[in-house]
Amino acid sequence: MKGVAEEIIKSKFCIALTGAGISTESGIPDFRSKNGLWNRYDINEYGYLQSFLKNPEKVWKMLAEMAELFEKAKPNPAHYALAELEKLGLLKAVITQNVDGLHQEAGNKKVIEFHGSFNTLTCLNCGKKYSKEEISLKNLPRCTCNGILKPDIVFFGEPIPTKALNEALELANKSDLILVIGTSCAVYPAAELPIIVKRNGGKIIEINREESELSYLADYKLLGKAGEILPKLVEEVKKLMKIKER
Repeated sequence: MKGVAEEIIKSKFCIALTGAGISTESGIPDFRSKNGLWNRYDINEYGYLQSFLKNPEKVWKMLAEMAELFEKAKPNPAHYALAELEKLGLLKAVITQNVDGLHQEAGNKKVIEFHGSFNTLTCLNCGKKYSKEEISLKNLPRCTCNGILKPDIVFFGEPIPTKALNEALELANKSDLILVIGTSCAVYPAAELPIIVKRNGGKIIEINREESELSYLADYKLLGKAGEILPKLVEEVKKLMKIKER
């Protein structure tokens, strides 16, 4: 823990990559876990863009359940710890694969939403945007033009938003330290980001409940719950900063 805190303090450009594991403690199950959505909804029938376009009413049953989960969820200590690191000037950005908006709610200002966000929806007919507060998400929502509204999340078979991808790649190329939190790093192109940092001479700190496909590359591994590890890490960082100030 002390070694990781020292790395964060001495880094010139530290970023974080987060996945589903940081939000499970907020009550949002990992999609692939035994309680996750893919255990109850066939990914081939509900997870692909073509599925939504072909039968939006059917796919909306799953999306409505997602919306309800996100509505109830609140940031947990891991989210607040990352916001604190940003306030301290030590964390430059969070790149998240999550679509729940909890990083922003916790106070992070620089957040790249790699897989989009459920906080906004776009009409597939006229392109008009809506915030989730403007409409009911219980049933398939429609635009004033009667077009179907699609949440601004990335379905399988849909490209990563160009702006988010370019920003994430730019951040990874500038970074000398990346915190990889709550992600197995099994899905590309997000999994490529820590590799870019490492290739450029930077270091990887992995914070996960168990080892992942990235573990062999990690310079430090802190295994356990992000909501327990990150607050302790921030306290260690603050303690070391006070010692250095003296």
